[in-house]
Amino acid sequence: MLRTPRLLAVGAAASLALSLAACGEDSTAPAEDPEEIVLSLVPSGDVDSITESAKGLESFLSDRIGIPVRAEVTESYAAAIVAMKADQAQVAMLGPIGMVQAEDQARAVPVLQSVRFGSGTYHTQWFTNDPETYCADEVKVVEGLKYCNGTDAAETGPAGEEAIAKIKPGTSIAFVDQGSAAGYYYPATQWGQVTGGDALVDLDAQFAGDHDAAVLAVARGDYPVGVSFDDAREEVAADEPKVASDVVVFAYSAEIPNDGIVVAGGLSKELRTKVTDAFTAMAKDPKGLKTLAAVYDIEGLTPVDAEALKKAKAVEENFGG
Repeated sequence: MLRTPRLLAVGAAASLALSLAACGEDSTAPAEDPEEIVLSLVPSGDVDSITESAKGLESFLSDRIGIPVRAEVTESYAAAIVAMKADQAQVAMLGPIGMVQAEDQARAVPVLQSVRFGSGTYHTQWFTNDPETYCADEVKVVEGLKYCNGTDAAETGPAGEEAIAKIKPGTSIAFVDQGSAAGYYYPATQWGQVTGGDALVDLDAQFAGDHDAAVLAVARGDYPVGVSFDDAREEVAADEPKVASDVVVFAYSAEIPNDGIVVAGGLSKELRTKVTDAFTAMAKDPKGLKTLAAVYDIEGLTPVDAEALKKAKAVEENFGG
């Protein structure tokens, strides 16, 4: 979880240049399992940090599965799904929207979901550098970070929705990525539900590329409002003092199912099971869990919650998915 606010257009093409063993041309024949597994990761935070931490994933999973595993950080959420669809990645760690899209578009199989703070859900946080507009009460400081509208005490969302109604059409919003659940799908849906507007048309959506960058874009005054997972500010507050002084969380979305792991449906059942078992073992191993925490702040893994993903799919379908 998952540094400069460099705004970029989210491309649909993957930035992977991979060469995997090809399967036979007869589409009716069983697919051969690859000699190497490519694990696709998304840029939810600092890419260099994720890339470095992913070396631990490669080592642990390779040993457990018995096949070399290579991690690749894609340029976007969409790129990770494209890589799976093109058989350039066999496993991906994705947000809930990405999981259902990978299932629909790439025949991937969701197998596990992350646990953080003892919970299988999380929420979007809305933040601003303009508390006079979006805070209906006094700004409170908790552990060096600022909150208003009761968000300091709320453990789950939604919260502060009255303030979301104050976001007028045409407002520039620092969203995260067009494939991000907490960074786009859920907050855009929430704004539409609260205001009756169409976020896809009425808001000036800008995409920072990752959660850290969305926070920094608001901290530095590039945009008046932004969104991220709760609490992405902790990732960048030490490097940018304006995060603590100028960024105020004023609302939360409804709860979102945590991110998780999908495996290519074209793999044999045996190999899919090995991959799932390897990740499960990793979450139970002290060193393995430390690696998962370093990559995406994961504190545990549980079997996928199919019902929760159905709700995520319903949100995704509102965007033409």
